[in-house]
Amino acid sequence: MDGTGDDTTRDHTAGDGATADGPPGGGARSGARAGGGVSRRRLGARLLALGGVLVLHAALPGGSAAAGGPAERRALQGLRLRYGSARQAGLLERHLEGVADEARRFLGPSPEHPYYAGAVVLAGRGRTVALHRAMGDAVRYADYDGRTDRATAYPAAERIAMAEDTVFDLASLTKLFTSILAVQQMERGRLELEAPVRRHLPEFTGGGKERITVRQLLTHTSGLRSWAPFYRESTRAGQLRLLWSVQAQETPGSVYRYSDLNLITLQLLLERITGRTLDVLLHDEITAPLGMHRTRFNPPLSWRRVTAATEVQRPPWSGLDRGLVWGEVHDENAYALGGVAGHAGVFGTAWDLAVLARTLLDGGAYAGRRILRPGSVELLFTDYNTAFPGDDHGLGFELYQHWYMGAMATPHSAGHTGFTGTSLVLDPSTDSFLVLLGNAVHPVRTWRAGSAPRVAVGNRFARAVPVRTRHGGAAWFSGISPGGSGTLTLPPLTPAGAATRLRCAVWWDTVPGAGAFHLEASADGESWRPLPFSTVRSTGGTPEQWPRGCAGGWSGRVWHRLEAPLTAAWAGREVRLRFRHAATGRYVGRGVYVDVVRVSEPGRLLFSDDRPADAARLDPVGWTRSAD
Repeated sequence: MDGTGDDTTRDHTAGDGATADGPPGGGARSGARAGGGVSRRRLGARLLALGGVLVLHAALPGGSAAAGGPAERRALQGLRLRYGSARQAGLLERHLEGVADEARRFLGPSPEHPYYAGAVVLAGRGRTVALHRAMGDAVRYADYDGRTDRATAYPAAERIAMAEDTVFDLASLTKLFTSILAVQQMERGRLELEAPVRRHLPEFTGGGKERITVRQLLTHTSGLRSWAPFYRESTRAGQLRLLWSVQAQETPGSVYRYSDLNLITLQLLLERITGRTLDVLLHDEITAPLGMHRTRFNPPLSWRRVTAATEVQRPPWSGLDRGLVWGEVHDENAYALGGVAGHAGVFGTAWDLAVLARTLLDGGAYAGRRILRPGSVELLFTDYNTAFPGDDHGLGFELYQHWYMGAMATPHSAGHTGFTGTSLVLDPSTDSFLVLLGNAVHPVRTWRAGSAPRVAVGNRFARAVPVRTRHGGAAWFSGISPGGSGTLTLPPLTPAGAATRLRCAVWWDTVPGAGAFHLEASADGESWRPLPFSTVRSTGGTPEQWPRGCAGGWSGRVWHRLEAPLTAAWAGREVRLRFRHAATGRYVGRGVYVDVVRVSEPGRLLFSDDRPADAARLDPVGWTRSAD
C-alpha cells in the first residue's frame, strides 16, 4: 500500500552536450536568487500571499512565453530523446557506469534479502539518454511463506529476465500524473489552486474538510490522515461514504502529512469537473500527446509477460489475499477502486518516464507537443511548504529530498518515489534526469525498507555530472562518502602584518545541517579555531559573510571567490591554515572543491598551490585532486 511504506519515511537548462558547470556559469544559492529570477522557495511564499491562483503566470520566470528558452524551443521544434554516449550527454563515463554498478549491487543481500529481484535504471542529460540498463529478473518468485520467511522461486527456465522495456507498476509515481492533470485544468480556468475542494465536491465536508483547498491536497497539507481501507468496502458507494466520513486530523494547512487520500480526493474532483474518468484523462491529456504508449492504468492481459511482478499478497502483511500480483495494480486500495486511482495504479516503462522528465525540463513540451505552459511547470516545482522545512513540496512533486535523491538533491530537484520500488528525479540545475525502477516488493514488502538503492544511484549519477575549474585542471575534492570527513592543511606560515589574506576558489554542495566545509587556523597544529571568511560568486554580486568560518548547503553550482583575512594577532607568529570537510548524516551532497589557494600580503606571496614546492607541502587527509 503506497501510503504505508517508504514513501512516508522521511530530479535554466544546460542543453544538449552540456559539459561544464564552472565559471562563468549561473545557478543560485539556496534561498537566494535562481537564474536571476525569484527563488522557488520565495516564489511559493509570494504566490500564497497573492492567493495562489494560477492565472498569475506573469509572476513566473518565463511564464508568459510559450517558448521562451532554448530547451523550450527545441521541444517545440519536434526534437526527441535519443540514445548517446556519456560524452555526448556531458557526463563522465566511469561514474555513469558506476550508476549501473550501484543498482546491480542491490540484487544481492541488502542486508539479508535482495532489495529487488530486478531493476531498470535510466539516466540522461539534455536530450541524450546515456545509460539504460536492465538487470535481474522481472518475475522470479511464485510464492512466499510468511511463517518461514521463505519464497518459492520459479525454475530458472520459467523466470522472466528484466528488460529495458519492462513495464512496472509505478505505484505513487501516479500522483505526479494526477497532479499534472490538475494543473492542466487550472490553466484552462476550470480549477483554482486556492479554491476549497467542496466547491466542486459538495460531499467533501464535515470535521474541518470544508476548509481544505486544492493546493493542500497537492502539497499534503490538508490535515487528512495518511490512509483509509477502501478495499474493505465492496461497493463504490461504500468507498465514497468512507471518504466523505473521513475528518481532518489537524487544521488544514497546519501540518505536513503524506496522504493517499489527498490524491484520491483530487481524482474525484477532476472527474467531476471534466466529466471524464482519470484513465481517459491520462491518455488524452498526457500519454497520447507525448507518445508514451507504454504508460496507462489497467494494462491489458497481453502486457503481462513484459510486466514486472510485484507481491505475493496475503494477510497479515497485505490487506487482501490475492496470491502473486502480476499485471494488476499492487496497491490494495487502487485495486479495490477498479485499478484507476489518483494515488496509485499507473503502469509504465523507464523510457516513458524519461519522456515525461524531458517534457518538464523543457517547459512542458516534447517533440512539438505541449501539455503544460512553462509557468505551470514552474508551479509544479515551486516549494509551497515553506512553513514545513524539510518537507519541500511543489504541486505533486517532492523537492530537495536527499533521502531518495541522494546527491542529486538541490533546491531545484523534483521527483517522487513509489512503494513498489520506483523513483524519478529531475534536476533542472544540471538538465539531468534519473529513473530507477525495481520490483522491490517481489515477493514481499517486508524484504526491503528505506531507499538505499535510490540514494546510491543518485550519489553516483550526481558524481557523473562534472564540475570544471576555470583553468580546466584539477582541484582539491572532498569526496562524497556518507559520513566522510577530511582536512587539507597548508604548511606553517609566518605573516609579517595584519594585511595577510588567504584567497581561493571554492565550490560546495552539502546537506543543510548535516555537512559543511570549515576554514580553520592553529598556532600549534593541535588546537584549531574558526577563521571567518567571505565569498562572492565568480559571476559577480554582493559578498556573503561567514563569521563562523564555515559554509554549507547549496552554493548554486557555481564557483565562488573566498577571502579570509588574518588578524593582527597572527603578525610575526607561525600559523597553520586548513580546510576541513565533514558530512555528519546519512546523506551527502555533491561535495566541496577548493582551487587556486594563495596566501599573500602586500608585496609578498607566502603560499601558492600552483608553485610545485608549495603544493608538495600541502597535507591532504581525505581530500584528492580531481579534474571533475
